Amino acid sequence: MDFQTIATLGVIVLAIILFISEKLSVDLIGLVIICALVITGVISPVEGIQGFSNTATITVAFMFVMSAALLKTGALQFVAYKLSDIFKKNFRLGLVMMMLLIAIISAFINNTPVVAVFIPVVIQIAKSTGKSPSQLLIPLSFASIFGGTCTYIGTSTNVLVSGIAQDFGYDGFSMFQLMPFGLILVGVGTLYMMLIGSRILPKNRKNDEDLEEKFGMREYLTEIELQDSTDSIGKTIMQSPLVKDLKIDILEINRQGTRYNLPQGDFILHAGDILKVRCNLSNIKELKSRAKVLEGSSLKMAGDNLQGTGTSLVEMVISANSEFDGKNLQEVDFRRRFRASPLAIRHREEVLHEDLYDIKLKAGDVLLAEVKSHYVKELRKKEMSQNAPFALLSSDNVIDFNKKQFLIVTGILSLVIALATFGILDIVISVMAGVVALVLLNIMNMREVYKAINWKIVFLLAGVLSFGVALSNTGLDQTIAGGLLNQLGAFGPVIVLSGLYLATSILTELMSNNATAALMAPIAIAISTQLGLVPTPFLMAVTFAASASFMTPIGYQTNTMVYTAGSYKFTDFTKVGVMLNLLFWLLATIFLPMIFPFQSL
Repeated sequence: MDFQTIATLGVIVLAIILFISEKLSVDLIGLVIICALVITGVISPVEGIQGFSNTATITVAFMFVMSAALLKTGALQFVAYKLSDIFKKNFRLGLVMMMLLIAIISAFINNTPVVAVFIPVVIQIAKSTGKSPSQLLIPLSFASIFGGTCTYIGTSTNVLVSGIAQDFGYDGFSMFQLMPFGLILVGVGTLYMMLIGSRILPKNRKNDEDLEEKFGMREYLTEIELQDSTDSIGKTIMQSPLVKDLKIDILEINRQGTRYNLPQGDFILHAGDILKVRCNLSNIKELKSRAKVLEGSSLKMAGDNLQGTGTSLVEMVISANSEFDGKNLQEVDFRRRFRASPLAIRHREEVLHEDLYDIKLKAGDVLLAEVKSHYVKELRKKEMSQNAPFALLSSDNVIDFNKKQFLIVTGILSLVIALATFGILDIVISVMAGVVALVLLNIMNMREVYKAINWKIVFLLAGVLSFGVALSNTGLDQTIAGGLLNQLGAFGPVIVLSGLYLATSILTELMSNNATAALMAPIAIAISTQLGLVPTPFLMAVTFAASASFMTPIGYQTNTMVYTAGSYKFTDFTKVGVMLNLLFWLLATIFLPMIFPFQSL
């Protein structure tokens, strides 16, 4: 085994470790892959940056803009809230309708913002029907995954594998080539969740309006009165020893009956001011020695004491690929940008109260914050953007459906799909023309176009595309393919395809679906070459398996988003997902060879 082969294997192992550990953001991992492969001489500098000009990368980037334009019309929010009436009449029918609706939408636009839009709606539906949100949020995520498998543009994974096939000299996927098997997954997956999955999901998981209990805030909020002897008198908040030494957050100041909500850092403190503060548990004792803690000041989250007349409580779930992901609240300038003060952070199954500004946030974390009421509308606008850093869980959304814009956007999207489907234009040119049309018709401006593109995914795709070049340059794709054929080749191509699907399915539970697809697609092509068959059925196995991630909350971004929002445990995904993964594996083994028959080269 030569140095370049060893280096390639080392980079692959390093990438897997980085994806599993979540120590680095996915875009940075993509750049690490490129740099490592170029520095070790496995690929040339030109080959290293080819991923940025790949048709798959460009197509995915512009599809983000198309998704953002549809979100901007308010159509998804409008449809989402219409679902509540169905749930109130028949919960099971509502569950099926929701999953089918999500699947249809996700077949044509990016599923991450779709899930972000529907999370708060689903939580409200659960409350209004007396159900736990945990009965609906996993089905929401899974339905978006089902739908994404149905079309070429349904998910970036489909576009990526198609682009890799073209790089190797084969035909890419057509717009609806994946739909026959994708519809099977939608139908069977929805039926499974209705009949079996819904029975396995936790039914009494707490996720109610008692935020004090939910976030354990009783000992972290109090009211103090500033005495004449207090060393903070006459100083601004940012200069106050109370704030600097004890790291307290001042949520409100009551000065002789006048309330100042979330005061700025240059606000000057006076004697007699009553401060509503959040203080770390370890500092409460010292706080009592330096200021007068008002008797009976234990603040109740569900009552009027915490939420003043000028503020609102909001829960924000950090979106997948959010700008918050991997950063702390100080780095994103949270208080100034969002007119909000953090109260607690729920990370997976843990609630954090200490040093909130220093905690590295992750996708799926839920942040409880007090926000100036007049600014909540601005937060909702940010939430409705394509690259929204969060989704609001505990505030009512205002539906602003622009029918005219919706008709224009859907017309352009339909034309983009039609031009690509009938081969009039290549998909990358078709979707680019669609974005140009959106700008010329004033649906989007160029600033919104740049903002809509999820650059994390673009950099990730550019990075993982280097895997294919590295595997080809070193011959590792042929070596791995030969090893798989030695084990399964004697049983025929169906079993080989089945083994390839299973290997991809397991790997995608551990790291990014796109990284898995980029790693396994060249191997699928090598297997087909050694068998003397066209690669289409093997590439389809990789495409569907890379997206079908159900066993863990970290295997797919929408699973991560609903993890904390639904108060799930890691094992909840395993209980529901193992059987679904095995079921899809069986379906792939039976139907993929039938829909995409083996043909000689």
